[in-house]
Amino acid sequence: MSLKHQIALTLINGVGTLIAKKLLYHFGSAERVFSANLKELLQLDGIGKKTAEAILNTNAVELAAQELEFIEKHQIQVLCHDDDNYPKRLKNCYDAPLLLYYKGTINLNQQRVISIVGTRNATAYGKMLCKQLTEVLKPYNVLIVSGLAHGIDAAAHKECVLAEVPTIGVLGHGLDRIYPAAHRELAAKMLKNGGLLTEFLPGSNPDRENFPKRNRIIAGMADATIVVEASIKGGALITAEIANSYNRDVYAFPGRVNDEFSEGCNFLIKTNRAGLINHPQDLIYYLGWDDETSMKKQSVQVQLPLDLTKDERTVCEALLASPLAIDELFVTTNIAQSKLAIILLTLEMKGIIVALPGKLYKLA
Repeated sequence: MSLKHQIALTLINGVGTLIAKKLLYHFGSAERVFSANLKELLQLDGIGKKTAEAILNTNAVELAAQELEFIEKHQIQVLCHDDDNYPKRLKNCYDAPLLLYYKGTINLNQQRVISIVGTRNATAYGKMLCKQLTEVLKPYNVLIVSGLAHGIDAAAHKECVLAEVPTIGVLGHGLDRIYPAAHRELAAKMLKNGGLLTEFLPGSNPDRENFPKRNRIIAGMADATIVVEASIKGGALITAEIANSYNRDVYAFPGRVNDEFSEGCNFLIKTNRAGLINHPQDLIYYLGWDDETSMKKQSVQVQLPLDLTKDERTVCEALLASPLAIDELFVTTNIAQSKLAIILLTLEMKGIIVALPGKLYKLA
């Protein structure tokens, strides 16, 4: 499939992620979308005359050719939605970007990925928690994701750089700049053991409306989102809400009741939107990572029952090596999510698998 035409598809006015995916699914390729006539376009549900005419009259292909020159010159990786290198956890989210632009050295599909978010006005308490989190997570080979903003984001990235923990900064603009500019040096260090990721083409400004879009990538890439400090309004709570909508785990550190920058965390915990963690080590328990280590040692001794259906056996064999989340099982087994949920429930009722904290499943 032509990369130029895929980029062009994201440049058409009025064509967002969901419509673009619908067009690709229907026509089979981005090139075919641009060669379709008005009648063919109008046959799709959700494609009105205005959108169809925007596709027919666009100069997006020419613009995409110019963008592609810049991308190739600056060695930016373009990750298409169907690429193996595209973040698999994010791919399972209904509104995942069609394309991602990436500069970095780390595999985005690490076995364990955690997002850390919080206020732009981080206190000494919040920075201390970022340091403790990084120290606790390091032995588990975790990739840490945040947004390279002032405050908790920057504190998390800085601690990762110091501890040599891989970290990804998700940007609300193109890869031709760093915003805020004060984080250029930090971003350069992150490229050595991590990277920078965005859905926005080079030349895109850090406009206000871009950051809520950026937050869905931070939430969608990770197994769990950790809110360190947050006021009752702001991007951290938006990210937590998005993570909940993706059925991902959210955890928050509590704070003093009269502390403005713990108010958001306390609210998330109070309303059952986030699990409470008093110490970073709690996170390891909630996610079942200690159980995962012991499970790997025992997996070679597991014998599966003989009366399993083909799909049940496929799921159990996927769980032999280690516990997996339902998103990972979906990718590994290629079983439809609605069917997979029933299989997991059946296996759990039979006592063949058990559910762990962190929405993981393992063999009993």
